[in-house]
Amino acid sequence: MRIVKSITFDAAHFLDIDSEERPYARMHGHSFTLEAAIEGEPDSEHGWVADLADVAAALEALKAELDHRLLNEVEGLGKPTLENICRFAARRLRTKFPGLAQVKVSRPSIGEACVYDVPAERG
Repeated sequence: MRIVKSITFDAAHFLDIDSEERPYARMHGHSFTLEAAIEGEPDSEHGWVADLADVAAALEALKAELDHRLLNEVEGLGKPTLENICRFAARRLRTKFPGLAQVKVSRPSIGEACVYDVPAERG
């Protein structure tokens, strides 16, 4: 089974990888949606893969790190591309949810997204 929970956040960034002629080289902002999918078998005690309240709390903590921030200044994020935001979120969430299967970060207003299929833990 797979459960999914999402948050939205607004943040600014710039990508200093090109000339000022490109619009993403200048500071600008987006509304983002971040979606986390957790896979597993429902446990016998509660009947769920993970407590969605716990997932919501972890996503809110992540939102506190990203919302209304300049993403270039978020420690541990690196260049604030969709790809790096996915990896950043996955690192934060994986510590609490070993069944984390996927993180999707999108910018719905411009039709862009990145889907990161989180590698399974080796144990």
